[in-house]
Amino acid sequence: MSDNVRSLLEQVKNGQVDVDVALLKLKMKPIEDLGYANVDLHRQLRQGVPEVIYGAGKTSEQIVGIISSMQSNGQGHILITRLAPDVASEVQEQHSLTYIKDAHIGYVGDMPTKKTESSIAIVTGGTSDYKVAEECAITAEFYGNRVNRIYDVGVAGIHRLLQHLDIIMSAKVIVVIAGMEGALASVVGGLVDVPVIAVPTSVGYGTAFGGVTALLSMLNSCASGVTVVNIDNGFGAAYTANMINHIGESK
Repeated sequence: MSDNVRSLLEQVKNGQVDVDVALLKLKMKPIEDLGYANVDLHRQLRQGVPEVIYGAGKTSEQIVGIISSMQSNGQGHILITRLAPDVASEVQEQHSLTYIKDAHIGYVGDMPTKKTESSIAIVTGGTSDYKVAEECAITAEFYGNRVNRIYDVGVAGIHRLLQHLDIIMSAKVIVVIAGMEGALASVVGGLVDVPVIAVPTSVGYGTAFGGVTALLSMLNSCASGVTVVNIDNGFGAAYTANMINHIGESK
């Protein structure tokens, strides 16, 4: 449940807001049709976080319009993924947007100051996985998670991973991001007793097939507790890790 709705219900409980007024606010239209987009205004009510804007394939004008719609309906924290630098610059002319070029991700509003007590560990096979890893890390931080980055610790030099076992084993959920043959997910999955979310990346030579080899390898992992998302989907991994990491956290 969103903080706005929770606050509204508390005000009704305390007699500060009339029941009919609160009911009217909850009945506000769930979708705003902009012609080029149907903005889901009740996503935060249903899922706890507002709709996320997928920037690839959208013009700056469309993204500006969607942000404006969300803001006018009380959604001040907005995440935009796969946002190209030139489009981000144009959006920044209309909205206060923080943009992280390396991850092609932007957000409106401030990063939360309150972080979860438990942590998400994000582990990558190589430096080439950095862009996907940062999309994952920034998304997780945007949702209030404490994140530990452990980068470039792939199986070609497994001793690098073993130096960070204390951080990895103390995490509540682990995201493993790797290309090539994707073996790192199985290695980590065999070491820990928490969920592992594997992200295959499109890094690799010819028979890596743009991440398909890593995807199939991760899907065939013999380590229990490894779940796989789509190729290069750092956002999807972070979103699921966020849901896991917030279980049992105080509101």
